[in-house]
Amino acid sequence: MQIKIYNQQGEAIMDYELDPKVFDIEVNEGLVHQAVVTQMANQRQVLAHTKGRSEVRGGGKKPWRQKGTGRARAGSSRSPIWIGGGVTFGPTKERNFSKSLPIKMKRKALTMVLSDKVNHQAMIVLEKIDLKEAKTKESDKLVKTIENKILKNSSSLREGRDKDKFDKRSILILIEKKDDNITRSLKNLVGVEVKRIENINIVDLLKYHDLVLTLDGVKGLEKIYGKKSKNT
Repeated sequence: MQIKIYNQQGEAIMDYELDPKVFDIEVNEGLVHQAVVTQMANQRQVLAHTKGRSEVRGGGKKPWRQKGTGRARAGSSRSPIWIGGGVTFGPTKERNFSKSLPIKMKRKALTMVLSDKVNHQAMIVLEKIDLKEAKTKESDKLVKTIENKILKNSSSLREGRDKDKFDKRSILILIEKKDDNITRSLKNLVGVEVKRIENINIVDLLKYHDLVLTLDGVKGLEKIYGKKSKNT
């Protein structure tokens, strides 16, 4: 499978043969869904917490004597059946929503999403990204070039995408190594996210419609997830 490589002016300069073990995988929707649910569950914060009768302040003294009053027995005014008492089966901070998924399944699901990006022409590869200054104006110019000269000429507006939202940016840019100029200049652009290739995850890949990365970034992904990887 070949893909065109573009320069920063939006001109196609060469073709590159993609590793089929990374960019030509048949999509299994069930596995992708499982990987997404696992990641979202592991990121979930346990915030809701209700106090039980042992946590509510007060209630140490027995409200009245055990016998002879004609009333029901009571050992504490913080009993769950009393107003101001503890909660019996409320949510607590001890809950655990984490899930586990084998590493091979996670990697497989991620390569499936990458393959889907390639098949729908939603992955753009640049020869390099070179921003001499960390200015939003420069990065906005680069993104507009990608949108106007590359994405509009591809089938990025595929069936199933909301045409009313086509003008809204939804771009994930992957870089192979840390570059403060790229990160700082792009962080103020709405609809654009920058990540390093080793930090990508399946939720971010699905969140953004278009994927932009450099040729070195593609080679880096192939080294991590492809036939050159030591883990496969």
